Amino acid sequence: MTKFLFDVFPVIFFFIAYRIAEKFAPESQGLANQLFSQFTTGHNVSLALAPILLATGLAIVASTMQIAYVLLKRKKVEVMLWISFFIITVFGGATIYFQNPDFIKLKPTIIYWCFAASFLLSEYVFKKNILKTAMGSQVTMPDEVWAKLSLAWVAFYCVMGSANYYVAFHFSQDTWVNFKMYSLAALPVFIIGQSFFLAKYLEDPI
Repeated sequence: MTKFLFDVFPVIFFFIAYRIAEKFAPESQGLANQLFSQFTTGHNVSLALAPILLATGLAIVASTMQIAYVLLKRKKVEVMLWISFFIITVFGGATIYFQNPDFIKLKPTIIYWCFAASFLLSEYVFKKNILKTAMGSQVTMPDEVWAKLSLAWVAFYCVMGSANYYVAFHFSQDTWVNFKMYSLAALPVFIIGQSFFLAKYLEDPI
C-alpha cells in the first residue's frame, strides 16, 4: 500500500491542487499569471485555465520530488518511474507553455500505453518476463503462466489508456479530473483479481 501511494502521489497532488484552485478561482488566476507568465506563449492565463495549469505545475513538482527522494535514499529509480517523470514533465510543460489542457489530458494514456509496450517488448523482443524477474524468487510458475500474466497486464494498461482518452476528449474537464483520480482504484482491484488467477499455482507450486 505504501508503494502504491508513493507511485500515485503526483496524481493525488494534482487532484487536490485542482480542487483547491477551482474553489478559489480568482486567486488562482492571479497566482497562475505570476508563476507562468514567463513560461507561456505570451498571453494571460484565463480564469477557466488557471486551476488545471496550477495543478499541472504542482504535479511536475511532485514527480520531481519522487525522483529526488529515491536518489537521496541511494536507491535505484525504477524505469517506469523515469518514464512517468519524463512524460509528465514533457506533456505538463506543453500544457503550461501552450495553455492547452489537451496535453495533460493525454498524458495518462501515453503512460499506460508505454507500460503496455514495455511488457510486450520485454516478453517478445528481449525474451524477458518483467513479472517473473520481479517476483520469480517468491513465486514459482510455468513460463506460459508468466506469459499469460504479462499479457493480462498489457490488456489492463491498454484498456486504462483507452478509457482515459475517451473520457478526456468526450466529457468535461471536471469529469476527466474526477475520472483521473478515482480510476486509481482500478489497479488494486486488478491486482486482487489477478491473485485469484494465481491462487491454484501458489497452492500447488511446480
